[in-house]
Amino acid sequence: MFPVTGTSALVLAVVFGFAFGWLLHRGRVTSYNTIINQFRLRDFTVLKVMLTAIVVGGVGVLALTQLGYAKFHVRDTNMLGTIIGAAIFGVGMVLYGYCPGTGLAAIATGSVHALVGAFGMIAGAIAYAFTFDWVRANILSVWKLGKVTLPEVMGVTPLTMYAGLALFAVAFFWAIEAMRIEKR
Repeated sequence: MFPVTGTSALVLAVVFGFAFGWLLHRGRVTSYNTIINQFRLRDFTVLKVMLTAIVVGGVGVLALTQLGYAKFHVRDTNMLGTIIGAAIFGVGMVLYGYCPGTGLAAIATGSVHALVGAFGMIAGAIAYAFTFDWVRANILSVWKLGKVTLPEVMGVTPLTMYAGLALFAVAFFWAIEAMRIEKR
């Protein structure tokens, strides 16, 4: 195992960041219309890209941890904070037309409206930082599950969970394509 620190860690972060942005662009999820049409249930590109990323990333992290190249650092699970955060994220994504990653990648492609929306993300992050003590006391202290992972909650191994998710993704992709072909 080799430690990656200092300058090499920064270089790798930039390389992987560019690669991630390029893949988002190639996957067409830096397009405002692609994301909006996902919410309109007309284009499932975003869902396909995200499900693929979750399965590949999850299996990759699982392999790295099993081989000893990475280690899980499980944080406390807080359901109320997760639900509120997901709702804010979802509303923001519908209004903005991008998630943070696709928004930054769209900025890199020259999208001015994505740049304007990024200021909203920055304002939201600043507001969260200033209100964090209140959030910790009134939201993060409610409905805590402790340090648990989704496979533990489900009572399965991580490999079983990712295999099930991969099967679901393949079946879902097939169903989407079958509906699209039938519409033609």
